[in-house]
Amino acid sequence: MRIRKIIKKLLLALGILAIVFLGYLFIGEAPQAEDITWGISFSQKQAELLGLSWQDNYLALLDDLQIPAIKIIAYWDLIEPETGKYIFNDLDFQIEEAGLREAKVILAIGRKVPRWPECHIPEWARDLNQKEQEERILRLIEKIVFRYRDSDVVWAWQVENEPFFRFGICPDISEDFLKDEIRLVRFLDSRDRPIIISDSGSNRFWFKTARLGDKVSISLYRKVWFREVDSYIKYPFPPVFYWRKAQIIKMVFDKEVFCGELQAEPWGPVLTHELPLEEHQKTMDLEQFRKNIKFAKETGFNEFYLWGAEWWYWLKEKHDQPEIWEEAKKLFKAS
Repeated sequence: MRIRKIIKKLLLALGILAIVFLGYLFIGEAPQAEDITWGISFSQKQAELLGLSWQDNYLALLDDLQIPAIKIIAYWDLIEPETGKYIFNDLDFQIEEAGLREAKVILAIGRKVPRWPECHIPEWARDLNQKEQEERILRLIEKIVFRYRDSDVVWAWQVENEPFFRFGICPDISEDFLKDEIRLVRFLDSRDRPIIISDSGSNRFWFKTARLGDKVSISLYRKVWFREVDSYIKYPFPPVFYWRKAQIIKMVFDKEVFCGELQAEPWGPVLTHELPLEEHQKTMDLEQFRKNIKFAKETGFNEFYLWGAEWWYWLKEKHDQPEIWEEAKKLFKAS
């Protein structure tokens, strides 16, 4: 009987702690940052899937929208289409053009990088076993870091994309291999740039991510197609939810958290270029774009990289719908 009473008291105490912790995450408001840096993620692959000239898309973002900060993606299959044959023309173009406009670049490197299917593995490497693929990835990272380590444009490396969040058509990334990648970048980088590790903003608490990276990058989505329920959903988390989690990371690890992927394009049951235009508006239109920007400001974060700049350009160029492009232009000019 006494043991049962002790167990009941422990369960009650745990229940109270859980309620208090949930209140901490869901109740209240975050202080809005005074100065916010707004940037974008850019994917030449996504621009091409939308039927665009990726170079025209990229230059329009730099010149018309005057983007000050960009996350650029080093795709393995584009850089090493054949074993040991490295082609850097496209990546050189993106970094050089950003530098001419004094835009600062995060360079995302590794096997798992942004945009579906996440792991962009060259055809020749698909039948390699895990160890062989990892050896080739380390060699790829060595080539990339050597090439850009003296650049004034690249200010940070993002190593892998959400490595601990299972998403995409990808082999699992072991913590040991991620550590190997991080050690290699630190060893090769002559300027000791920060290493960013990214994570899902809604589904995780970022502890492992913060332990390994110098800065934590999170994704923030508001309305998406949820495969598990075969329906569109709106995430229930308030802005303070992200702020409180970031404060825990700051307190425990003394690491900064920023939003490296803020939803500014549709998320439907198929990829954007396959989604009917009328379906796009169910998760993203001008009103939702404005709502997401307002929500972002209320999280208290001071740095955001918007996800979907290729889609804004596609709407403007292919469908004569420049409204979101123009709204984004106001945002960047005001920052």
